[in-house]
Amino acid sequence: MTTVEKIRRINMNRVSPELYEAMVALSNAAAKDIDPDLAELIKIRASQMNHCAFCLDMHTADARKRGISEQKLTLLAAWEEAGDIFSEQEQAALALTEEMTDLTHRHVSDAVYARAAAAFSERELGQVIAMALAINAWNRIGVTTRLSPPHR
Repeated sequence: MTTVEKIRRINMNRVSPELYEAMVALSNAAAKDIDPDLAELIKIRASQMNHCAFCLDMHTADARKRGISEQKLTLLAAWEEAGDIFSEQEQAALALTEEMTDLTHRHVSDAVYARAAAAFSERELGQVIAMALAINAWNRIGVTTRLSPPHR
């Protein structure tokens, strides 16, 4: 097989419906008691880092439907340089999401964890962690099975 030939990838929902159902349950549990706008920012940022086109397409569309500004969506990849466009809670959640998403260079640092712990209640912090965990799992499914965004 040459590199230009496309390998057919599996559809996880079809071949492992139990896993798909568990992932939906995880996502629903992670969404409890977390601000829906913040959840979308977490999903988009992790999906940017993981290069998951399907999830990026879906969650940026969802964010727009929720009324998240184009400015925030445009600057999300450079949130640290965006000044006060992102709230302290958003910045803390994004920093934690980034460190949870990229564990190849470091662990989640004490400084980033402490910042998030100061910005959220324990319950909220648990939900932020769960949301980052869930989207990272979805991203890995999407990237591995090469899910493509629909053509609109």
